[in-house]
Amino acid sequence: MNVKSRLFRIIQASKNNPNISFAASNAATILNAANVSMNNQNWDNVNLSHAILDRAFLEGTSFKEAILDNVSFFQTCLDNTDFTNASINQAYFGEYASFQGHSKSVNSVQFSPDGTKIVSGSSDNTIRLWDIFSGKVLCELKHSYSVAWVQFSSDGSKIISAPRDTTIELWDISSRKLIRSFNGHKDDVNSVHFSPDNSKIVSSSADKTVRVWNVLSGKVLQILRGHSEPVYSAHFSPDGSRIVSCAWDNTIRLWDASSGKQLQILEGHSGWINFTQFSPDGSKIVSCAWDSTIRLWNASTGVQLQILEGHTSVINSVQFSGDSSRIVSASYDNTVRLWDVASGKQLQLLEGHLRGVNFAQFSPDGSKIVSASEDNTIRLWNSSPTKQSRSLNEHFNSVTS
Repeated sequence: MNVKSRLFRIIQASKNNPNISFAASNAATILNAANVSMNNQNWDNVNLSHAILDRAFLEGTSFKEAILDNVSFFQTCLDNTDFTNASINQAYFGEYASFQGHSKSVNSVQFSPDGTKIVSGSSDNTIRLWDIFSGKVLCELKHSYSVAWVQFSSDGSKIISAPRDTTIELWDISSRKLIRSFNGHKDDVNSVHFSPDNSKIVSSSADKTVRVWNVLSGKVLQILRGHSEPVYSAHFSPDGSRIVSCAWDNTIRLWDASSGKQLQILEGHSGWINFTQFSPDGSKIVSCAWDSTIRLWNASTGVQLQILEGHTSVINSVQFSGDSSRIVSASYDNTVRLWDVASGKQLQLLEGHLRGVNFAQFSPDGSKIVSASEDNTIRLWNSSPTKQSRSLNEHFNSVTS
């Protein structure tokens, strides 16, 4: 009997003997490493926990009632694969789901605070609310213009949106109705964000201003002037006391949220700056630009701390994870990338979008990433890099082959 046949027999034997699950897992991993096709197998009830089946060929294979906990299926061919009643706890598929329905570019996407829903804004003039688990559209809100930006309030009850015109709109999720419009900008609104307590919103615009609004009254509280080109992003600090903004004048500016006074100018990017944000702990600022770099800054001193390089085209958005340890970035090079804040090293490259990626964000618990692209899709990814599943320690001397 040749080795390949023996490995297939070990996998089959795991159906009736839980004591050889490790051997079966290793057998499947070895077959995959040798590029052996595993298409059209009857592997109902097998136990392959922790197997590494990245890029495997499993078309038409049946895994009914199988135990596939912690199996890695990254970029695996799974056409017509049957997972009926299989256990797939902590199985890694790389990308969790693709949400399709928008007919044009998806410009912005956000997780709900509880991580169960996604809101998206698109150039097809709609906002869509999606259920993460089913992938179904829960509701659709129609605009007269392309939607440049959407965001949930921190309690998940409202959505703020920026159509590609001078208006900002506040929506009630439960009733699906427009609560209020905010008018005052003289050119397109590029981003809009709630303050941490949801009492204010901050907006950035192509009219070169940043505006602070009272949510209840709809009135402008502050107009922040200083940028000399369109402003593409503005965010409150975690305590709501400051605002950070960036513009196509290649500068990042810090403002006092109450007085509107400009506090600092951060310079270093050599191209138009698309996005900037405080870290959740308030100690750092991250920015991205047309120069294909991500930069980290000390939020108190304005000193540049890191330059993160790897993207090959314009970077459209950057976001910190909830614990401030990682950054996710989205670029016109069609990729989403994860970075380690402490070292500045790239942790993960997520490929799958067919066109430029406009936005990416961590889920509230940091386990997933959602991304929005000009290929009209929203994609959901696992944010943890593929890890070594098991260390095999039975040899007593050097392993040479």
